Amino acid sequence: MLTINKLIAQGQGLAAALLKRAASIELDWDVRQKSRFETIDSAGRQIGIFLPRGTVLRGGDVLVAQDGSLIKVVAAPQTVLKITHCPHHGTPFDLIRAAYHLGNRHVPIELKPDHLKIEPDHVLADMLRAMHLIVVEVNEAFEPESGAYASGGHAHGHDHDHHHA
Repeated sequence: MLTINKLIAQGQGLAAALLKRAASIELDWDVRQKSRFETIDSAGRQIGIFLPRGTVLRGGDVLVAQDGSLIKVVAAPQTVLKITHCPHHGTPFDLIRAAYHLGNRHVPIELKPDHLKIEPDHVLADMLRAMHLIVVEVNEAFEPESGAYASGGHAHGHDHDHHHA
């Protein structure tokens, strides 16, 4: 078994040619939240993942194996609820209200400009439909927000050291 204990977030600093040759592992959200698990990569190798507790893998991350080989993480398509506003009975603001209510319930949520995604939950789906939102089950990758207190995260391309007068 090939052991992995190093993560390069989003493959930062790696040459495109290296990434193109790298094997991959396709994992759903439930598995990507685990810091220790076994899987098989696209090259057919048995992989043991041993990352620091609390590590969450994201699609685009790159793992480094003990032998130096690289393995790309792919967010696998999975069943999720895609939530959009109803153009006949609401406005895009309804999505903001839905995100607020889902956040109050600590529901993992993926935020996009024109839709939200959550894991399937019929009670939440009914609540959202009652808010005049369109809720559809789809099979897509799920990349929920990491949360306000999570370490790491993603870059915004600007400095967060804001100064105010």
